[in-house]
Amino acid sequence: MGDPALYGPLYGVSVLHNRLALRRMEDVFTPGWQQLFLFCTRFCTCIMVNTAPYGSWRSPITSDLIVSSSLRLGSVRLDGADIYWSELRPTEGGRQIVVRHGPEDALGSVTDITPDPFNVRTRVHEYGGGAYLVDQGTVYFSDFADQRLYRQQAGSAPEALTPAVTPVAGLRYADAVADPLRQRLICVVEDHRQSGEAVNAIATVSFTGGSPRILVSGNDFYSSPRLSPDGTQLAWITWNHPQMPWDGTELWLAKVSEDGSLSRPQRLVGNVKESVCQPQWSPGGALHFISDATGWWNLYRWEGERAQPLFPMEAEFAGPQWNFGQSSYGFEDRQTILCTYIYEGTTRLARFDTLARSMDELEMPYSGIGSLQVGDGFAVFLAASTTKASALVRFDLLTQKMTELRQSSSITVDPGYVSEPEVISFPTTGGFNAYGIYYRPQNKDYEAPVTERPPLLVKTHGGPTAAASSAFNLAIQYWTSRGFAVLDVNYGGSTGYGRAYRNRLQGQWGIVDVDDCANGARYLVEQGKADADRLTIDGGSAGGYTTLAVLTFRDVFKAGASYYGVSNMASLAAETHKFESRYLDSLVGAYPEEKAVYEARSPVNAVDQLSCPIIFLQGSEDKIVPPNQAETMVNALKEKGIPVAYLLFEGEQHGFRKAENIKRSLDAELSFYSQIFGFELADKIEPVEIFRRD
Repeated sequence: MGDPALYGPLYGVSVLHNRLALRRMEDVFTPGWQQLFLFCTRFCTCIMVNTAPYGSWRSPITSDLIVSSSLRLGSVRLDGADIYWSELRPTEGGRQIVVRHGPEDALGSVTDITPDPFNVRTRVHEYGGGAYLVDQGTVYFSDFADQRLYRQQAGSAPEALTPAVTPVAGLRYADAVADPLRQRLICVVEDHRQSGEAVNAIATVSFTGGSPRILVSGNDFYSSPRLSPDGTQLAWITWNHPQMPWDGTELWLAKVSEDGSLSRPQRLVGNVKESVCQPQWSPGGALHFISDATGWWNLYRWEGERAQPLFPMEAEFAGPQWNFGQSSYGFEDRQTILCTYIYEGTTRLARFDTLARSMDELEMPYSGIGSLQVGDGFAVFLAASTTKASALVRFDLLTQKMTELRQSSSITVDPGYVSEPEVISFPTTGGFNAYGIYYRPQNKDYEAPVTERPPLLVKTHGGPTAAASSAFNLAIQYWTSRGFAVLDVNYGGSTGYGRAYRNRLQGQWGIVDVDDCANGARYLVEQGKADADRLTIDGGSAGGYTTLAVLTFRDVFKAGASYYGVSNMASLAAETHKFESRYLDSLVGAYPEEKAVYEARSPVNAVDQLSCPIIFLQGSEDKIVPPNQAETMVNALKEKGIPVAYLLFEGEQHGFRKAENIKRSLDAELSFYSQIFGFELADKIEPVEIFRRD
């Protein structure tokens, strides 16, 4: 309301648009009618657009909306023409189930396969993935409660395939493939029945059930057992401490004997400085894989004596193997590969002719594509654009027609409330450039006072070997539609930019990532896109550590939120699970040899340097970052008298899956910032209690 001139740029654009329209109609309308039209347009603009401080805008993108109609789609699998995938459903307590869409089903029609209370999720490596497979209409899956394998035939209830063990979940299974010639599954098994470190191996389980029989063992980790089309050869990936799968792995191959045992195993490629992943067999029986031997994860084919690069590019055809069952390529026929790759921060889909050695990029309306599976005449993948949530997409290989079979969200958001991502780079320490995805505040109903700059929320992804994506994310729009700017940082160590960029973090965790996040915030302040007095930062897991380290060791941010974040590096090295127990060797240094470095970079040991408020959000059953990592820090902040809030979510593990907890954590963080910075919230949300020393 008030003088239209106060509405600044939005009003100017509106007037410009209307003046152009008037010019097109000047031969029809008299000058008097033109003036009346312009007056009405200005009046409507005044009514519809309100002036209010950043952060206090009312938004239709509420936490209730985010959790009420959202699914987490994943793990696409094909069984002939039938398409299967997993759905994590927050409104069902975070249960994950298998869903099917057949060629006879109408668009949007799906069949739930997994009955309540089964939860299709494996705890191998704790991060899981590869929790189910389908063979000839029979679904084999791991149930989260007891980690046993189950078999579910069409129209029947699930029946246990592997025996119960002590302790419960003492044997865990993942990444299985079918061996129909021998009526068995071949899978990764992780044995927790004895004290000490778990034992990993590749094993078989009969289609009719029974205990697993070990095929391959002796190394610390295994993944991706893949059987040749004729059933005579088995390929797999393996590695040992202290490597992580993105640091160094090996691809092995062995003959499968008539009795099912393996003979003549040999290492084909890979070492401690080469990351090999995703072995697959072509229909003609040629073994393919992805390797970063050149510094970029590229496609290769094994040609009997050597590995042949198929199409060398400074692009990433794979990502970090945090989960089992990842798939970024498949075979249309004996010579044609359909693949995804990341180039300059965007995922592309391409068709590659292995004989002609030519690659054709396919036009896609998506910025993120994953879980690619290729069938007879079609492909299926998960995809999201910058303005639309992820969906399960069927792609006709002949017509190139795309059909969205299932959407992760039924929510349709007015574009006037959607902030589109801008990929940016900015200067950082050491003469390097770092990367990020920037979102402007966007709400068609509001403008801020012209002299005000928005609060900035810097987001730090987990891993830290992972990456931020420009794919549509309602949780980010939750902030931008209320008047926050957001910067999702791909700090040094992130994937998608080659091994050299990934290696920037080696030995430098707590330094490079911290500097990049701080410099990203400073860059936006210098550009006039953020208020230096209202800089906030949040992150989960490793991103939670970066958040706490920035708040402790740099004087840039004014508040932050740690989601199940690390505060004590030494405790993490001593307490975390097997998969990550030596991760810090490359990120920080060997422990306890480098104990002094661990202590120096642990925020809990430097609370005297911390002077800004923090909210901690934690799952009570987190085995990766236990609750004591947050609670030690909370107690230290209370002793110092720094405002702090702490929410412990019962029954949650590493990452929140239940609708009520996802909702509460979003609203609590917003409430926390509103109280710290003193702005009123337009929406009614449950306030978070902040400890303040009187």
